[in-house]
Amino acid sequence: MISPTEIKIKAERKYISFLQSLIQEISFSRIVIRGDKSYSKSLSEYEKEIIALLNQSKEKKAYGFTIDYQTVKTKLIGIQSLPVCIYFDSEKDFVKYLGKEKEVDYFRQNCTKILLIFPELKDWIIRNPTKIIQNQNEWEGLLRVCNYFKNNPKPDKYIRELPINVHTKFIEKNKSIIMDLLDIIIEPFVNSEENSFEKRFNLKYREPQVRFKILDTEISINYFSSLDDLAIPVSQFENLILPVNKVLIVENKTTLYTTLTLPKMEKTIAIFGSGYSVHNLKPTAWLNNIELLYWGDIDVQGFEILSQFRSYFPNTKSILMDQSTFELYFENDHGTPTNIITQLNLNEQEQKLYELLKTNNWRLEQEKISFDYVNNFFDNL
Repeated sequence: MISPTEIKIKAERKYISFLQSLIQEISFSRIVIRGDKSYSKSLSEYEKEIIALLNQSKEKKAYGFTIDYQTVKTKLIGIQSLPVCIYFDSEKDFVKYLGKEKEVDYFRQNCTKILLIFPELKDWIIRNPTKIIQNQNEWEGLLRVCNYFKNNPKPDKYIRELPINVHTKFIEKNKSIIMDLLDIIIEPFVNSEENSFEKRFNLKYREPQVRFKILDTEISINYFSSLDDLAIPVSQFENLILPVNKVLIVENKTTLYTTLTLPKMEKTIAIFGSGYSVHNLKPTAWLNNIELLYWGDIDVQGFEILSQFRSYFPNTKSILMDQSTFELYFENDHGTPTNIITQLNLNEQEQKLYELLKTNNWRLEQEKISFDYVNNFFDNL
């Protein structure tokens, strides 16, 4: 026999479809809870089960589920009235039983507010009734934000500059739900290929910066008032006009610091790639027209980053990432295993070393290569 606990669980599973029916304006119809027709073989156990069921029913509590019985002659416990159908006959019975009266009231009120301003959200609400409830205390603010974007689909402002009457962190705290709504409300203006909230909805955002060092003293003096260690926003770096014909990309910050000890390198700068952040350099078109040297750790990630960077700039050449350098300075350090199985943008020698590192989980960090060895390499570059 079905228990009160099982009835509660099954009723809760029907709650979402009930909410959806409210938005679809479908009249309430009886909600039936499927049970089973089994019963205990012990009369005392059967009576306990029936009493437990009856005590939670509408018959005793004046709301909740109704039980229909059928008189049956059983083999073990004689003639008994067995429950054959359990159901909620009205919205009040169902909602009060679940303890959702206030929640449903708020749901109705919020849906009315939303659809009054943005009727185009009806299908979204039907698909996502729980999001209405999860944000039930935020809809005044959410609608203000949506209304602003409806009238200003390309704000070109930082989030906290937006003239919307909500607290300063409201949009940042509610990005996920706002993104869902704006994708529908201002669909023609959405940069759908962007996952970043700011980029997706035409807002200003804090750009990542490119850290680089000037390795040619004359460039440092003539263009940067003798400054040789700089960090500027990506968009500014993309527009740099310098007499540079060679760029060295280094993976580690420690190695970036040591680049100033290198032999003088005319018309050259060194960029801190910061691992996989090399993707920030992808739009920098002027890098296509110069010699690019990539110097990373000799481990699987180093070669995977090289491959990534080479996919942007096919003319990239790796340096100090070869078998002889590895064998000379390797100290049996272990690296981080990789899950990448796709073909990389590596040449034959790089691929061979990559496979060796991957198989043995080996690693040689850049900073373990001696200065003399590095300087000698660049002397003969």
